[in-house]
Amino acid sequence: MRHLLAWTLAAAAVLAAAPAANPATRQCPRLTARWYGDNRARLQQVVDAHGSCSGRSGAVAVFDWDNTVTKNDVTDATLSWALRHDRLPRPARWKDTSAWLTDTADRALTEACGTGTPGPLRTSTRPRCTDEIVEIRENGTTTSGAPAFAGRWNHRRTVPQYAWVPQLFAGRTPAELASYARAARREALAAPLGATRTLGTHTVPAAVRYYDQQVDLIRTLRRAGFRVYVVSAGAEPVTEVWSRAVGVDAAHTIAIRSVLDRRGRITVRNEGCGGVPADRGAVIPYIDGKRCWIDQEIYGVRGARAWERQPARLRPALAAGDADTDVTFVGDATGAHLVINRNKPELMCRAYDDADGRWLVNPMFLAPLPRRTAPYPCSTTARTAPDGGHGPLRRPDGTVVPDQADSVH
Repeated sequence: MRHLLAWTLAAAAVLAAAPAANPATRQCPRLTARWYGDNRARLQQVVDAHGSCSGRSGAVAVFDWDNTVTKNDVTDATLSWALRHDRLPRPARWKDTSAWLTDTADRALTEACGTGTPGPLRTSTRPRCTDEIVEIRENGTTTSGAPAFAGRWNHRRTVPQYAWVPQLFAGRTPAELASYARAARREALAAPLGATRTLGTHTVPAAVRYYDQQVDLIRTLRRAGFRVYVVSAGAEPVTEVWSRAVGVDAAHTIAIRSVLDRRGRITVRNEGCGGVPADRGAVIPYIDGKRCWIDQEIYGVRGARAWERQPARLRPALAAGDADTDVTFVGDATGAHLVINRNKPELMCRAYDDADGRWLVNPMFLAPLPRRTAPYPCSTTARTAPDGGHGPLRRPDGTVVPDQADSVH
């Protein structure tokens, strides 16, 4: 027995002293899809450096969803389906659907859609109603051009028309909303790429596509031992339907989480973050709100600290986004900041300034936008302030980011 113990200890000492295996000699999960420039090679470096190939496990990667993993917006696709199939509940008062809905918007919606007895809105046969809802969702204005929302909110934590979409489904259950999302998904994946449809007087995309490159990246990260999350400013039951298809389950999908009533039905309130209690939309996964939800739900950071940038061990190794709504959490990543170029100024200013040398810019994978001819106004108006104003974008050291030319398109 003593000889066996001695041999075991000696073997353990030899193994401990042996040099670590070279990652290049291991069967590391490999990316296979085609990317712009050297982006695939740089992403592979992150996979190798932070994943199981390096002997590590548990690194985090976080992806925005709409127009980052998919072409087009899946919450909008679900709203479109619901409007065409009379699935929105009729509110007793439109004013109750949002804390910031204006009297003008309340009157416009009441005239176009009606109120009163519970039941579904007949939006399939009332194009004025559909038109009013879509205009408010898309532009935050009524069809007459008047502001649909007014009051005070933190513009880096929420935007009323994003919070409004799940509020429109108040009275439905999450399972019902998920069933609408599944029907919309089947329809959108079957529609030809580039197809459109008419909602009222609005022309909206009819098709949604998963980006092959992002699906390959997500699956490769998961094979390499990463914990992959989705964080979105869409309705969570909708996003979960789409994220499940790429191997990201509900437990790893973070979006607007509606508070449910005692019967398990959606209400106009959503869960809070960072010490902010449940409210009618004050905090959603939007700009700084995405950081808060990542810190709280992934890393367990509670209270006001969840709004702060965390030490490297409590930040994602990889983060990906396409819009200004993603700029904070994408900037928090320690290994790579992946940006899909949709000409959004605050995000693109950060990406092109490339202060830490880890920003990767990729054109849209399907129907990329043309090059922006004017420089991004980084030094003057690129940053959105909490009060909604716009000002210069600054680096961590306080210096102003100079205007940037669009070079990846």
